[in-house]
Amino acid sequence: MKLSIIIPVYRVEDTLDKCVESVLKQDYDDMDIILVDDGSPDDCPQKCDDWAKKDTRIRVIHKANGGLSDARNTALDIVHGDYITFVDSDDFISLSTYGPLMDTLSKRQDIDILEYPVFINYRSPKQRKLDFTEETVYDNISDYWYKGQAYLHSYACNKIYRASLFEEIRYPKGIVFEDIHTLPLLLKKAKTIMTTDKGLYYYCQNPSGITATADGNALRMLLQPHVEIIKDSNFLDRNFQTYYLHVLNIQMDVFEQAGDDPILPHIHLNPQYFNGKQQFKAAALNILGIKRLCITNKILHKFWRSR
Repeated sequence: MKLSIIIPVYRVEDTLDKCVESVLKQDYDDMDIILVDDGSPDDCPQKCDDWAKKDTRIRVIHKANGGLSDARNTALDIVHGDYITFVDSDDFISLSTYGPLMDTLSKRQDIDILEYPVFINYRSPKQRKLDFTEETVYDNISDYWYKGQAYLHSYACNKIYRASLFEEIRYPKGIVFEDIHTLPLLLKKAKTIMTTDKGLYYYCQNPSGITATADGNALRMLLQPHVEIIKDSNFLDRNFQTYYLHVLNIQMDVFEQAGDDPILPHIHLNPQYFNGKQQFKAAALNILGIKRLCITNKILHKFWRSR
């Protein structure tokens, strides 16, 4: 089974070699590696060409700058693999990652998406490891999203996808937090998902990245797909309400930073499902409603910052 590995490249001349080396050193040979030079103004275009000369599994695309989504989409149009994965060029992969993962997929050919551990914000004060202690198979995709809290780790890069999932799906151009826009679309086509403790992806912190510098407009883009999911959901159990509180936090941030009227539908929550601050927030939402809760939250933040 061939694995296509898509690596967008833009202004990463200091990290590109480490990234590509980590892929080439994997214990799996049947790889189709696509380096997408997204109009990088540094030495990256030459580095990409140099790597292609060293290993015949590497193909290079040079294109005008169009952003991360456009770079991924350009590669998706020419992939050869049965399965697809993504690596950001300022990140890297642990040794012996793809071999065990592809072995799992060869044994379980019903799996459409295989998710594996990721070190988030590696080598930063906020670093943490998202781990899966054992293999868990989700035949009910809603269980993966709500019970498995997939909405907290919608990253594109720590997953291997059946290539056919992308036949009619592409990443949205001009949108930040593009992963959270795309994963729900893939989940609608997927039938079986597995999480595993095998392998490790190192997601390195970028101080100038969107997750570190998100403004009101970026947070709007983060909020929208979550709101659409909640509008389409008929769940009211504890797992759904935990998700709802997560989205409510984003809604309050959008109101505080951008001043937009709330777009999140109001749902009456059961405070007994929660503890501590979450329980208080659920009760406050029931009493105040979304907009007055957003106003109160903004006033309180302003007060604490002025102290």
